[in-house]
Amino acid sequence: MMKVCKGLFLTFLAVFTVGYTKPNFEVIDSQKNAYLHNNYGLVYVEQGNYYAAVKEFKMAIDLNPNTQATAIFYNNLGNVYYKLEFSKYAVQCFESAKTLYPLNVEYYKNLAKAYKQQGVLNSKIKTYSISKNILDKVLLGFLYLEAGNKQKGIVILDSFCMDEPDLLITGGIKYYINKVKNGTYYDD
Repeated sequence: MMKVCKGLFLTFLAVFTVGYTKPNFEVIDSQKNAYLHNNYGLVYVEQGNYYAAVKEFKMAIDLNPNTQATAIFYNNLGNVYYKLEFSKYAVQCFESAKTLYPLNVEYYKNLAKAYKQQGVLNSKIKTYSISKNILDKVLLGFLYLEAGNKQKGIVILDSFCMDEPDLLITGGIKYYINKVKNGTYYDD
């Protein structure tokens, strides 16, 4: 009897343990995939395939909405729309980027360029001149630069830097002030 029980136990053990392997499940990480689609979009931009780039940047935004990284994806998408001269969509993208992460100077610079492409610089200058939001001074400075009024743009941006020396965006603004003074602002 003991031999039969032992034999059944060993058979049972062999059947249930010999072929067992832990299932290999693929972990889906939407944030990682968002970065991947953003990178694909950048490759397509380098190749001049803007429509594929738009698709990739939109996928990146959909996979990872409402984060600081999403602001980068919106900025990249806005740059493509700007190159395609779809200024309405470029403006929407740059505004979204600025809303998600308001301390990146590139978003303000790009938004001002898109407003210029859209032909609404003067109305935006009027709008942002009366704004009480301190970061709107940054956009106002870039709007004046895009309008060709370098002196006024530099004064506004320099004033912002003096008022807000400790903000992360201040170093980037100083960089662009120096580029304007050196005549290399449009070399980007």
